Amino acid sequence: MRAARLIRMAFLVQSNPGVTAATLARELEVSERTVIRDAQALQEAGVPVRSERGRVGGYHLPPGYRTRLTTLHPTEAETLFLSGVPTALRDLGLSDAASAARLKLTATLLPSVRTAAESSVRRFHLDAPAWFREPEAPRLLPELARAVWSDRTVELTYARPGRDGAPPAAVTRVVEPYGVVLKAGVWYLVGRVPDEPADRDRDGAWRTYRVDRVTALAAAPGADGPFVRDPAFDLAAHWEAHSAGFARALLRARVAVRLTASGLRRLPAVVDEAAVEEALASATAPDAAGRVTLDLPAESDEVAFDQLSRLGAEVEVLAPAGLRARFRERASALAALYGAPEPEDQR
Repeated sequence: MRAARLIRMAFLVQSNPGVTAATLARELEVSERTVIRDAQALQEAGVPVRSERGRVGGYHLPPGYRTRLTTLHPTEAETLFLSGVPTALRDLGLSDAASAARLKLTATLLPSVRTAAESSVRRFHLDAPAWFREPEAPRLLPELARAVWSDRTVELTYARPGRDGAPPAAVTRVVEPYGVVLKAGVWYLVGRVPDEPADRDRDGAWRTYRVDRVTALAAAPGADGPFVRDPAFDLAAHWEAHSAGFARALLRARVAVRLTASGLRRLPAVVDEAAVEEALASATAPDAAGRVTLDLPAESDEVAFDQLSRLGAEVEVLAPAGLRARFRERASALAALYGAPEPEDQR
């Protein structure tokens, strides 16, 4: 609707003084000619938007002029009040600030719109963490979030998972923290490591770290003031493009397994999606008993033991030898427990 587009244009000009017609056309998904007509329509409606030429030109509003939130449609207010994730705000240390912001926003809304906003809170609640796990905010997350907000270069130490059952190794990096992402109840840091080879045409490499593995955090030595943020960086687009590769990068161990038909069907329920896709590509044809052998990527032998234990007798671990030995010990313990005669006094 044109009315909604005009309101959005007014807010874009208000929040980005000097925004060009080309930028507005791209944001609003219209032509520059339509932007010019919409600017005239806003002027006729009493919004004093003006266009200026020159190096610092573009569209402006007079200093101090502000549009009013009372023009919000009830549906827009409902959407706005649904945009917060309570657990994420709590983890970031922003619960009090978010509560105060909602109170201030509610006070500016018309009564009819205020009712719609309050109604949405009563009807919808987003609980990000998965079932059967107690969400625990990483200890250093609030401090790391402050560094993200202030564009402050940090020196962090994190526990990098070892390969083939090796213990985690402590690694220290200087990182420019660009953003944090909450994925399935787990927090991740996306940042640029300036002293590593470039992934793109800039110096430095983009890296993703699990925040719960960050064990120490401090200001980077010699860092004076905020780092210069890449204006082209888009956190959501970066995450979408790199999340699948990051998930695969976590799969450092390899486990050879033999699965029954039932175990193969249940595998996606206990193993990461990226691991399942790669494992199925290596699957052999079923043997005489209907079992298939495949090479399963895993984050570590410890994680593989926890995941595959849920399949019981539907899976047999063939390698590595250490992991197979752990399953043999588990099977022996279970056989001893359930194979012993039941005591007379418990029958």
